[in-house]
Amino acid sequence: MRSRWILPLGLSLVFYGIVYMLIQSGVLRQYHLQVLSLAAIHVMLVASLNLINGFTGQFSLGHAGFFAIGAYLSGYLTLVQGFPFAVALLIGGMAASIIGIAIGLPAFRLRGDYLAISTLGFGEIIRVTILNIRAVGGARGFSGIPRHTTFELTFICAVLTVLLIRNFLDSDHGRACLAIRDDEIASKSLGINTTFYKGAAFAIGSFFAGIAGGLFVHYMQYIAPTPGQIGFLKSIDILIMAVLGGLGSLTGSVIAAVGLTLLPEFLRGFAEYRMVIYPILLLLVMLFRPQGLMAGNELSFAWLDRQYRKLKGGRAHASQR
Repeated sequence: MRSRWILPLGLSLVFYGIVYMLIQSGVLRQYHLQVLSLAAIHVMLVASLNLINGFTGQFSLGHAGFFAIGAYLSGYLTLVQGFPFAVALLIGGMAASIIGIAIGLPAFRLRGDYLAISTLGFGEIIRVTILNIRAVGGARGFSGIPRHTTFELTFICAVLTVLLIRNFLDSDHGRACLAIRDDEIASKSLGINTTFYKGAAFAIGSFFAGIAGGLFVHYMQYIAPTPGQIGFLKSIDILIMAVLGGLGSLTGSVIAAVGLTLLPEFLRGFAEYRMVIYPILLLLVMLFRPQGLMAGNELSFAWLDRQYRKLKGGRAHASQR
């Protein structure tokens, strides 16, 4: 089970080594590192949402609310209260986790679209509450936050997030979450405490979203309570990445998060067409690959071997015809 993660971890180390060499040679500058840091933060957000939506079978649309809690609370603790960055980051993540449980418990009575609407409403409640808190800038936004986040830190946190979620899913608790996704009624009949495990998925997912928020605000040094940054539009962006990569696939979460973060930057040369090309590409992927890029699979030597055998078999069948 652990051997299947040799390839992803190896590719991660190779990627970091290439980035490090490009930084040392001066090819990558601060702007490029900012984009790569945002991609790593998006990996954390998408992987944590995939735990809730893809692996546990819930439909949450309030993930940006947990991101906002971690961002604002950790920023307030470092700027106003003088807390050490690591402590503020963990407090922000734990606060987001507690709020995630508090939001999830009453919402667990709902399913499907009704659960999505309720979590979307809770996320907007969080945003509007922050909008009216003067201590964190209110509608003006929260600025002056010290920069403690680096690309190296976001990269390490993204890798740890994926590994910890994968280890959780490979445990008995993770299998219980998968059973709930496949058939909640059957899971109940077998004695699985569905409320507990759905709450655990919300708690873990919101914790990592809160950590991602803390990393974001200590890199950008500013955050505003707008729908695009901490509101429903941000939640939709995260959900699109999760669906595009493939619900139930952490590898897909990584590919989609990095790809959809870098794609708008590559299209900056086509500024007048960028907002047309971007949705067309998404539409084409959803039309020809509706199950997502990885379709619930994980990148491994075994998966590559299966793909090679399928391709080889398809070619042999075509030649016979």
